[in-house]
Amino acid sequence: MPERYQIAIDGPAASGKSTTARLVAGELGIQYLDTGAMYRALTLDVLRRGGSPQDEAGVLACLAQLELDWRADTVWLAGQDVGEAIRDNRVSVSMGPVCAMPAVRAWMVDLQRRLGSRESTVLDGRDIGTVVFPAARFKFFLVADLAERARRRQLELAGRGLAVSLEELMSELERRDASDAARSTGPLRQAPDAERLDTTLLSLEEQTGRILERVRRELGRS
Repeated sequence: MPERYQIAIDGPAASGKSTTARLVAGELGIQYLDTGAMYRALTLDVLRRGGSPQDEAGVLACLAQLELDWRADTVWLAGQDVGEAIRDNRVSVSMGPVCAMPAVRAWMVDLQRRLGSRESTVLDGRDIGTVVFPAARFKFFLVADLAERARRRQLELAGRGLAVSLEELMSELERRDASDAARSTGPLRQAPDAERLDTTLLSLEEQTGRILERVRRELGRS
């Protein structure tokens, strides 16, 4: 088995990337890196400081003093585990402008490359296979119907005691998709050599199994 390799899992919000990537990493016994969590952590920091995600100067000021770390498969901010806090819907609807800032993306990509190169790693996001690790050995692009993605997000929020309508979530996801695809730096885009996987009708076990099957098959040939 190769000493180091990267598995890139990209796709739009609520397509199943993060949960699938975490399960794949666990089954293979390798590192998992949720790159979206890093942008969420910065957005959370901006909001906690009373700043605006649209204020680039303020966001960059936060970035300059950002104490970001990755431990035990979760993100830490200023020495605090913020794995749950970054999933707040306020963070979700505020992070678009932050993610689109070229200086932010350059800083994050550099950190992601350093962390993802230390050992074999599963990374999920929107530009892993196109920008962060374009030479990743394995690339997957997960998609799902908008209504199904909204349903999944609704269940996730309900698990945290938050009630949000499907219509509102579908509207938010549509706006996020458009923003992610239109940004000039690291847009949401399927890498030409990525395997497209529609998860609309798949269970987590099924989509995870399909990725593991391919990875194990190819690693077995090495």
